[in-house]
Amino acid sequence: MSGPQASGMGSAWAEAFLEMMSVERAAAKNTLIAYTRDLTDAADFLAARGRDLSDASAEDVEAYFTALGARGLSPATASRRRAAVRQFYRFVLGETWRADDPSRRVEAPRKGRSLPKVLSRAEIDRLIAAAGAKDGVPNGAGGLRLACMVELAYASGLRISELTSLTLAALARDPAYLIVRGKGGKERLAPLNGAARTAIKAYLEVRPGFLPKGDKANPWLFASRGKEGRLTPRRFAQLLDEAAVGAGIDPARVSPHVLRHAFATHLLEGGADLRVVQTLLGHADIGTTQIYTHVAGDRLAEVVASKHPLARKR
Repeated sequence: MSGPQASGMGSAWAEAFLEMMSVERAAAKNTLIAYTRDLTDAADFLAARGRDLSDASAEDVEAYFTALGARGLSPATASRRRAAVRQFYRFVLGETWRADDPSRRVEAPRKGRSLPKVLSRAEIDRLIAAAGAKDGVPNGAGGLRLACMVELAYASGLRISELTSLTLAALARDPAYLIVRGKGGKERLAPLNGAARTAIKAYLEVRPGFLPKGDKANPWLFASRGKEGRLTPRRFAQLLDEAAVGAGIDPARVSPHVLRHAFATHLLEGGADLRVVQTLLGHADIGTTQIYTHVAGDRLAEVVASKHPLARKR
């Protein structure tokens, strides 16, 4: 073996794995945090069995995978933890620190992929209107900022981290599209429709009122007086919940990511090519984008069933 060998070296191996994910695969900070948490969870389980990540047997890994399903974790969390362990052992095998992969023989449980929540076009319109009337003041400063954020997220399919990280410079000269740095540092073009550009212009008129005192050079588009100098993803989600209530929509159906789902689904419903939507969303794998075809297909089938003359009951 060319790397660390003794039992108890699991933490060193995990550190090397995370470094590889960061440097070679340009994994996002949140991804690295999740992987660290997942591998720590696996290590804690193995320690209770007198084992370590470096000397775990296939039976140990199988027991851990089984325990995940019995702990009441969400299917998504359990699936991610299994995936993290599998990736870790593939890395270890590739480094020849072990001659076997103890996770290989354990089959992952089959589970259906949940469909994303999607708002209708009418609901999006109501949400934007409610956002613009924040605090009961139509076109007030807070409303103009929130409406602008909703318009941008829906018009461009931005992730919440991408939205709150936009700089003022990115919107200079009234662009027709944004250059967004997404997951893994990859750049993509995000379109801006007329409504979004109008909302941006209206918000920029009141933006100075959100600048921290004495911080006229604040670079963020959605500036804030908070310690970060910009509106945080958490605060935006809270404001979006308030707008949902104002629009008469269950807040449980609304989140920043739901706006991204609506962007993709409504494009497909309008006849957009799947590959185009994949590019606009910044998905590396088209399989991730295909989930929206099921949502759009369900909507279209519903329309046919209710509107087509031959589908009506005689």
